[in-house]
Amino acid sequence: MAMYLIDLSPEDMQRRLADALRVYVDAMRYPRGTEEQRASLWLEHTRRLGWKGVAAVEVDDAALSNDATPSNDALATAPLLGIAYGYCGAPDQWWQQQVVAGLRQVGADPAHIAELMSSYFELTELHIEPRAQGRGLGEALTRRLLAGRAESHVLLSTPEINGEANRAWRLYRRLGFTDVIRGYHFAGDPRAFAILGRALPL
Repeated sequence: MAMYLIDLSPEDMQRRLADALRVYVDAMRYPRGTEEQRASLWLEHTRRLGWKGVAAVEVDDAALSNDATPSNDALATAPLLGIAYGYCGAPDQWWQQQVVAGLRQVGADPAHIAELMSSYFELTELHIEPRAQGRGLGEALTRRLLAGRAESHVLLSTPEINGEANRAWRLYRRLGFTDVIRGYHFAGDPRAFAILGRALPL
């Protein structure tokens, strides 16, 4: 088996949505059935300005050509090992409204809030299938996703973890993400989240 990174069009995401959501549920250790709750939201996201998706796929050696490269058909049907996507942040988006509210709660300067919200890419989802974790796929997908972005910076949210002791946190810190807000509670979610960001290009 060989791993490859591919770009996803909105149509690719629609076609491979079940596979992508399986990776998401397995990576987050959510109960089966969560996929149905997220499907319509993920599809709606593909229609947002600046949406970009990338994936890691696993190709059977038998599908490789003589020069050891997979065909487009092989890549298009290969099982997903990882998925990442995001889009341009905008004032009418729930996530941006939540982050602005959080920044105001911690007393951030209005000019700083305006600057931060004026040009950013929201790294919305990044998930690696458990059996493929620890092999550098998260960093590879993040770098591919953020390559060539026109926004001035990237923002994301991730659950707070005691001591930042998990792979996601180690990845974000290794890539230079710093704290924007810590211990934030999004409306309707009892968990505490961190909002992290960094300047682009990566």
